[in-house]
Amino acid sequence: QVRLVESGGGLVQAGGSMRLSCAASGSIVSINTMGWYRQAPGKQRELVATITSGGSTAYADSVKGRFTISRDNAKNTVYLRMDSLKPEDTAVYYCNAAVRSLSDPRFHYWGQGTQVTVSS
Repeated sequence: QVRLVESGGGLVQAGGSMRLSCAASGSIVSINTMGWYRQAPGKQRELVATITSGGSTAYADSVKGRFTISRDNAKNTVYLRMDSLKPEDTAVYYCNAAVRSLSDPRFHYWGQGTQVTVSS
Protein backbone atom coordinates (compact mmCIF):
# COMPACT_ATOMS: atom_id res chain seq x y z
CA GLN A 1 0.00 0.00 0.00
CA VAL A 2 0.95 3.61 -0.42
CA ARG A 3 2.49 5.11 2.68
CA LEU A 4 3.69 8.56 3.63
CA VAL A 5 6.34 8.83 6.33
CA GLU A 6 7.37 12.15 7.88
CA SER A 7 10.69 12.87 9.51
CA GLY A 8 12.69 15.81 10.80
CA GLY A 9 10.55 17.06 13.65
CA GLY A 10 11.84 17.89 17.08
CA LEU A 11 12.54 20.73 19.47
CA VAL A 12 13.89 24.09 18.36
CA GLN A 13 14.16 27.53 19.90
CA ALA A 14 12.17 30.47 18.63
CA GLY A 15 13.90 32.03 15.66
CA GLY A 16 15.47 28.76 14.64
CA SER A 17 14.99 26.62 11.58
CA MET A 18 13.95 23.08 10.84
CA ARG A 19 13.33 20.98 7.75
CA LEU A 20 10.65 18.33 7.54
CA SER A 21 10.63 15.52 5.00
CA CYS A 22 7.88 13.23 3.84
CA ALA A 23 8.58 10.28 1.58
CA ALA A 24 5.92 8.36 -0.29
CA SER A 25 6.40 4.69 -1.01
CA GLY A 26 4.42 1.85 -2.52
CA SER A 27 2.95 1.07 -5.90
CA ILE A 28 2.76 4.62 -7.19
CA VAL A 29 1.73 5.61 -10.67
CA SER A 30 1.90 9.34 -10.08
CA ILE A 31 1.73 11.93 -7.33
CA ASN A 32 -0.18 15.10 -7.91
CA THR A 33 -0.40 17.84 -5.30
CA MET A 34 1.48 17.32 -2.05
CA GLY A 35 1.13 19.39 1.05
CA TRP A 36 1.67 19.96 4.72
CA TYR A 37 -0.91 20.42 7.45
CA ARG A 38 -0.48 20.99 11.13
CA GLN A 39 -2.58 20.51 14.22
CA ALA A 40 -1.94 22.16 17.56
CA PRO A 41 -3.57 21.01 20.81
CA GLY A 42 -7.15 22.22 21.02
CA LYS A 43 -7.20 23.34 17.40
CA GLN A 44 -8.34 21.79 14.16
CA ARG A 45 -5.94 20.67 11.52
CA GLU A 46 -5.00 23.52 9.20
CA LEU A 47 -3.35 23.74 5.83
CA VAL A 48 0.21 25.04 5.88
CA ALA A 49 1.47 24.75 2.32
CA THR A 50 0.91 22.90 -0.93
CA ILE A 51 2.94 22.19 -4.02
CA THR A 52 1.68 20.89 -7.34
CA SER A 53 3.39 18.36 -9.55
CA GLY A 54 4.58 21.29 -11.65
CA GLY A 55 6.09 23.08 -8.69
CA SER A 56 3.50 25.77 -8.02
CA THR A 57 3.29 26.60 -4.33
CA ALA A 58 0.79 28.13 -1.96
CA TYR A 59 1.09 29.05 1.71
CA ALA A 60 -1.07 29.94 4.64
CA ASP A 61 -0.79 33.60 5.57
CA SER A 62 0.63 32.69 8.96
CA VAL A 63 3.72 31.04 7.45
CA LYS A 64 4.21 32.90 4.20
CA GLY A 65 7.70 34.31 3.94
CA ARG A 66 9.03 31.96 6.61
CA PHE A 67 8.27 28.47 5.28
CA THR A 68 9.27 26.95 1.95
CA ILE A 69 7.74 23.83 0.46
CA SER A 70 9.59 21.84 -2.19
CA ARG A 71 9.60 18.37 -3.67
CA ASP A 72 11.93 15.84 -5.22
CA ASN A 73 9.91 13.84 -7.70
CA ALA A 74 12.65 11.28 -8.21
CA LYS A 75 12.45 10.44 -4.51
CA ASN A 76 8.67 10.90 -4.15
CA THR A 77 9.46 13.26 -1.33
CA VAL A 78 8.09 16.60 -0.20
CA TYR A 79 9.96 18.95 2.13
CA LEU A 80 9.03 21.84 4.35
CA ARG A 81 11.77 24.20 5.39
CA MET A 82 10.72 26.31 8.34
CA ASP A 83 12.65 29.45 9.20
CA SER A 84 12.13 32.09 11.89
CA LEU A 85 10.07 29.65 13.90
CA LYS A 86 7.65 30.95 16.49
CA PRO A 87 6.11 29.24 19.51
CA GLU A 88 2.76 29.36 17.75
CA ASP A 89 4.21 27.07 15.09
CA THR A 90 4.23 24.27 17.65
CA ALA A 91 2.06 21.46 16.35
CA VAL A 92 2.03 18.00 14.88
CA TYR A 93 2.83 18.39 11.22
CA TYR A 94 1.27 16.01 8.71
CA CYS A 95 2.06 15.57 5.07
CA ASN A 96 -0.54 14.57 2.57
CA ALA A 97 -0.61 13.75 -1.10
CA ALA A 98 -2.91 12.91 -3.95
CA VAL A 99 -1.52 9.61 -5.19
CA ARG A 100 -2.58 7.37 -8.04
CA SER A 101 -1.74 3.74 -7.40
CA LEU A 102 -2.40 0.48 -9.20
CA SER A 103 -2.80 -1.46 -5.97
CA ASP A 104 -4.36 1.01 -3.52
CA PRO A 105 -7.89 2.36 -4.09
CA ARG A 106 -7.36 5.41 -1.89
CA PHE A 107 -6.53 8.76 -3.41
CA HIS A 108 -5.64 11.13 -0.58
CA TYR A 109 -3.02 9.87 1.85
CA TRP A 110 -1.82 11.12 5.21
CA GLY A 111 1.38 10.55 7.07
CA GLN A 112 1.44 9.71 10.76
CA GLY A 113 2.68 13.15 11.71
CA THR A 114 5.83 14.55 13.26
CA GLN A 115 5.95 16.76 16.33
CA VAL A 116 7.47 20.22 16.04
CA THR A 117 7.97 22.10 19.28
CA VAL A 118 9.21 25.69 19.31
CA SER A 119 10.32 27.02 22.67
CA SER A 120 10.31 30.69 23.60
